[in-house]
Amino acid sequence: MATHPDNLRARLEDRADLLEATRLRYQALRGMLEAFFWKDRVRAHFELLREVAQVQPEVDATLAALKRRAAAEAWPLDAAPMKLMAEVERLRAAVQHAALRRLPEAERSVPLGEALLRLEEVVLEAGPLLGRRTWARAVELLPRNLPELRAACAAAEVCERVFKRPTPQGVLPFNEAEADELRRALPLADSALAALWQRMEHFDTSGRVKDFLARRASRVPLHVPRSGPELVLHAAFWHGVARARLRALLDDRLAPVIPLEQEVPELLPWLAAREGAATSGRGEARLAAGEVFDEGRAGLFELAAELASLSRERPTGAWSEESAWARLWSAAQRARDEGGTDVERLRDALRLFIILHGKAQTPARLFSPSRAQPRASEDGGPDMTHVKDLPALVQAARNAASRPG
Repeated sequence: MATHPDNLRARLEDRADLLEATRLRYQALRGMLEAFFWKDRVRAHFELLREVAQVQPEVDATLAALKRRAAAEAWPLDAAPMKLMAEVERLRAAVQHAALRRLPEAERSVPLGEALLRLEEVVLEAGPLLGRRTWARAVELLPRNLPELRAACAAAEVCERVFKRPTPQGVLPFNEAEADELRRALPLADSALAALWQRMEHFDTSGRVKDFLARRASRVPLHVPRSGPELVLHAAFWHGVARARLRALLDDRLAPVIPLEQEVPELLPWLAAREGAATSGRGEARLAAGEVFDEGRAGLFELAAELASLSRERPTGAWSEESAWARLWSAAQRARDEGGTDVERLRDALRLFIILHGKAQTPARLFSPSRAQPRASEDGGPDMTHVKDLPALVQAARNAASRPG
């Protein structure tokens, strides 16, 4: 049926395009589902199946709204919009009948959208065709319009944009705005990629497809990804690069505290703001407690960041040593009730600072094993071996740093 575009848009407004596209999709899908070798046809067009399923709620709502409008305005039955709606409804009924007929009898009461998604599972669970190659099977299992795949690609785009460009040594590769993007992108990539690997495990019981793709996930993508498996490999590669680079950055800036995987994204905006404040002289950037870590854990990260800064070369230019020790003391107060291995490592780092006498050993490389032996000296300072209170250790470290070498 051909209808004049102007007539459709005059009556249906922006919904004409949706109904025209739906009519074409229904026609193609009905032919697939009514074919003798219907599983082969569906296996080759999973993206069409999912596209129809995903847009079905919008199509149903559009048809219901247009029916009400047609009744209120008394549209004639031979009008182009009425003919289009009638054909879409007829094709919808035919597709639903064919889809439900292909499902097990116990599952034939579900709506059309759910029936199409269940039909995809039926075909995938039937296994590959005889002699099917691994890559072809991967394409079947990973249609490009999977919601999880789209989410993984969106997150990977952020990781690629940030970590693909060259960055000077010792400088964060992201600014504060990009750090906030990474904060949202990393958990999204984690969950989306986990769902994709789980999908492959579910439908490919031999594990051949997952192993095949997992071996290639660390390879640098050499061309623009087009198929579903290529998109998964591209997303997995840049997600892996982002996680590895961030782990190295955090080791450098927060040692000896080791953040948990779920804590890493939440630390990035604070690190970017902290280094931005240090560069511009805007003052202190505090790490706020939240759902991921509490007040004590936030103080522990602040204390580790200040200690790591003091372990590097003495800063040049405008720098207030008094402010640096005040920040260290404030962070120690926040973290004084914390426990665990991270706290023990921080105590050891503070004790090592005391042993090295701060200024007398400029730069004081706090975490170098070769520098960890106590110095034989009459002015060795008090024995802090058994002191566990973090503020007390910070005060002792400040006193040690203030003593003349």
